[in-house]
Amino acid sequence: MTLASSVTVPYAAYLRVYEPLAAFPEPERTHWARYARRDRLPGAQDELRRSLADLLPVPPVPVPVHESRDAFVAVVDGVVCVCPWRTRLRGWLALEELSERFPAPLLDAVLPPVVRRQAVADYERWLERNPDARPWIKSATWHVPVRWFVLFADEEREFTNGAEEVVLRYRTPMVEARRRVARGLKVLREALGEGPLIDGLVDVGRWLEEFHPRSLVELDYGGLVHTLPVEDLDGDRSAADVAEGLAALREGDADRAGTVYERLTERWSAVRGRQSAS
Repeated sequence: MTLASSVTVPYAAYLRVYEPLAAFPEPERTHWARYARRDRLPGAQDELRRSLADLLPVPPVPVPVHESRDAFVAVVDGVVCVCPWRTRLRGWLALEELSERFPAPLLDAVLPPVVRRQAVADYERWLERNPDARPWIKSATWHVPVRWFVLFADEEREFTNGAEEVVLRYRTPMVEARRRVARGLKVLREALGEGPLIDGLVDVGRWLEEFHPRSLVELDYGGLVHTLPVEDLDGDRSAADVAEGLAALREGDADRAGTVYERLTERWSAVRGRQSAS
């Protein structure tokens, strides 16, 4: 996660799951209950700053030495729910993707091979003791994967253009997210057959099944709000576009589905284009 953070995390979007305290075993449940009562809780920018701080040592630290004890907190219908950061686990998972995202010379220059090999060895040992571990947070750089929007409805969209903070996010109950994944997969398989979009949505669905049924699912545009004009954020209705596209496929209207797909493609291609321009 740290090498990826050094290059792209400021412009990352996040898919998070907040689980109720009842989902956690003791003593972790007590820890999160006390944590949630703090006067000040860290936010997304605090997590980002801590991740980027690992770049200061030479060589940089690819994965934190100790697992984070921090989390995001949300209250859902009076129930406290937490989304643990698990930065160490996410760091290891990000390392697995680096060879596909960056050329070898860049990797070797920023993070020496011996450091990467040690991190991989540490992860393998840790995984033997924690075979069922999974992250509460998924991230994507310079875009929001289309499959994530399947989980949400347009009316769940929250856009805040404040003087100190700009936020664009969606939140939905876990039961709704799972239901939409199942319906989306049915439509896509009947209309398109197998393909990368379906594979990606299957992976998201399997991930959601790992969590408590009363969890909250959140899609946060995160750092993307800092690179997109406010008018673009205000006019972004990607979840509504995805829902419209699925409805068109369900009705057999290939032309309308194609028009929606082009609209989504143009929007997110423009966002990705800012990566090379920055």
